[in-house]
This record gives sequence, structure tokens and C-alpha cells, in this order.
Amino acid sequence: MPTPFSGMDPYLEQRGFWEQVHTSLIVDIQRFLLPLLRPHYHVAIEQRTYLAVLPPAEQATGIPDVLVVSSTKENLSAAAAPAATTAGPLLAELPLPEEITERYLEVRHLETGQVVTVIEILSLTNKLSREGRELYETKRLKVLGSLTHLVEIDLIRAGQSLPMKLSAQNDYRIVVSRSHTRPQADVYLFGVRGPIPEFPIPLHPGETEPVLPLTQILHNLYDQGGYDLIIDYRRSPEPPLSAEDAVWARQLLAEKLS
Repeated sequence: MPTPFSGMDPYLEQRGFWEQVHTSLIVDIQRFLLPLLRPHYHVAIEQRTYLAVLPPAEQATGIPDVLVVSSTKENLSAAAAPAATTAGPLLAELPLPEEITERYLEVRHLETGQVVTVIEILSLTNKLSREGRELYETKRLKVLGSLTHLVEIDLIRAGQSLPMKLSAQNDYRIVVSRSHTRPQADVYLFGVRGPIPEFPIPLHPGETEPVLPLTQILHNLYDQGGYDLIIDYRRSPEPPLSAEDAVWARQLLAEKLS
């Protein structure tokens, strides 16, 4: 069964789902672009691995900095908690890092080996963990300071958007930054109610740029992955939608799934 949403399905943003969707999108975009770019270009899947601490799912709208402490015998109320020292040790919950692997695409010119375009799909760690955000922002600045084009796809509402001077905002955005027009870039904004805009993949100046139909690719991925079998549309998505979008989504789901 196809997704009931015409563009991005917000239920796919949930932790546990998005990691699978992210990997599948990378592979499916590569498969779509390869026949369009041959014989002059190759689309390679690259990856980076690092340790990061993700906030609990219920805190996935920001980056918390919390140390949880409890008594070894019982939880003490704030009023009864000792101010300085205790008779025995306390139990502290320390940050537990996870090994994160993020994949991205590089469009390379076959004759010269030059990386012409980098295609990044933002992950939860890019927006919600300090380590993932710092690592990605450093890489982003290197690309923006080079002759390589950048395509940045943000399909996650959680966390803070990456730095950019932009007067308008929306749920999701796609950035197409051509090296020869920086610091200006093309930005495609869209919400949960509409389709994902089609956008070009920049190459060398004067060359025909393939257009990426991301809605079609994502919806095929949804159908082939059987996400309709594992998503519970009776619950609210994570993170929650705005009040107006939540009312709209309930009406949509009632019509589509009845």
C-alpha cells in the first residue's frame, strides 16, 4: 500500500525508521542517477563513522545537556537532597555514545576523478547530537569553500536547521549550492502537506543537469520496504506535527485508511 501522504511521510522521521530510509534513499538515488550520468560521471556511495550521543526520543526536538543522578537506595526529593556531601555513593547516568555510520553520495568525473557534486541527506545525528552536527558542519564548510557543488536534503523536522540566511521557513528544505554562484544557493522549501519539489543535480557549467524526482523515489522506497505494515498511523508522528497540520493529517489518514 502506498503512503497516504503526497510528499514526505512524517512518520518515516521516527528514530528506528529514518536510519533505514536514509540508507535506502542513498542507494535508490545512486541507481536513478547512474544511467543518466554515464559515461562521463560515476556516482559513488561514501561513508563516515564516528561516536555520538543522541538524546532520548522524547527529547528529540533539541540537544539536551543533562546528567541524571539518583540515590543508591531511594530517590530523594529536591527538598531532601543533600547540598554538598552524602554518606554513600550516588548512581550517575553518564552519556553512552553510539557508533554512527552516515552515507552520502559523490558525483565524480570519470576522466579527471574530480568530485563535482556532493549529495547529503541529513541524518538525525546531524541535527540532534553535538558530535554529529559539528562533524557535518565542518565538512559542509569545506565543500562550500571548494569548487564542489553541494546538494543538501533535509527531510527531518527535529532539531535546528543548518546555518543559512533565509527569510522563510518550512518543515523541510533542499539546498542546491553551485560552486560558481556562492554564496547564493537555490533553496526549495516545502511542508508535510505537499509533494517534494523536483530539483536538479548540478554538474559542470553548460552540461544538462538531471532532475531528481525525490517524491517518486521516496514513495517507491516506502512501498517496496513495506512501511505500511510497520507504521502505526493511529499514533502521532515523532516529532509531533504543528496543531494545524495535526488536524489536517488526522483528516487525511481517516480518508485514506478507512
